[in-house]
Amino acid sequence: MDDIDYRKEIERLKSELDVTVAVHYYQRDEVFELADIKGDSLELARKCQQDEKEWVVFCGVGFMGQSVKVIAPHKRVLMPKVACCSMARMIDSSYFDDSVDFMVRHGIDREDIMPITYINSDVDIKAKVGRMGGMVCTSSNAPVIIEKALSSGKKILFVPDRCLGQNVARQMGVKSCVIGEEGCEPKDADIICFDGFCSVHQLFTVSDVEFYRRRYPGIKIAVHPECDPSITEIADFTGSTSQLIEYIKGLDEEQKVAVGTEYNMVHRLRPKNTYILSSTKPECPTMNETTIEDLYRTLKSIEDGEPINEIFVDEETVHYAREALERMLAI
Repeated sequence: MDDIDYRKEIERLKSELDVTVAVHYYQRDEVFELADIKGDSLELARKCQQDEKEWVVFCGVGFMGQSVKVIAPHKRVLMPKVACCSMARMIDSSYFDDSVDFMVRHGIDREDIMPITYINSDVDIKAKVGRMGGMVCTSSNAPVIIEKALSSGKKILFVPDRCLGQNVARQMGVKSCVIGEEGCEPKDADIICFDGFCSVHQLFTVSDVEFYRRRYPGIKIAVHPECDPSITEIADFTGSTSQLIEYIKGLDEEQKVAVGTEYNMVHRLRPKNTYILSSTKPECPTMNETTIEDLYRTLKSIEDGEPINEIFVDEETVHYAREALERMLAI
């Protein structure tokens, strides 16, 4: 295998097969450079839906491949590595049910709970949310979705990322609490957050912000809303992956900026005056599991008629998860 020119073989297979290679921004360079389409998780799923080719080889983490199957069930979706997202793994069906029960025990009727799940969640969680009349959100549209949900007069159960839920609550001027934290009283809060988080975005600290502002007076601090509220409160800009890209594109090239999100994306932003807001390398370990060899083997499996790592989601789960997604898209 060592004498194979993987890049050359991948290009050959892409030209000969009815396949599209979709790659998330956080993937390593050797994979990212071979993408047919690139983007954030929902953006990629929608691009795959619009794509006319039979096969999708999705380079990302498991819930992203599932999202393609929810939006476009007719697609054959393979993943070079069915890597897990640590945040998505923090909540399963039983933890979701426990969270609903927690709110009920604290005096909130089940019918008065509006669940919202961040798209960074397993398809089973999306389906649970869909069954309860809830919605999916992304990091960019979370404020709009939550504002719509609050207009229903219901209490919001936000899963799985407490940081995104808390940050949106602060932005909107409403009250949030985190299940499991002392003093969390659902009746007194508008948004009740599950205690999940992104292990990468937890690496950024207030001291990192203070360091860069001391070293480079006038520097801009731009962070993702998966960062802890203590970081977003003092940042100059908070936005989703796509919003961060656009914000930094709009800066003068002499303007220094320190960015709080995953390393692979940040180092591609621009070659000058861009810094990683961390003393360590904030690289997502599961996003970086996929190698160029894995991509080659997956494409070759299609050519050989023995596809590997295909994503399957049962019809009922697709139905309810799609309902949750479509409620979001309708807004």
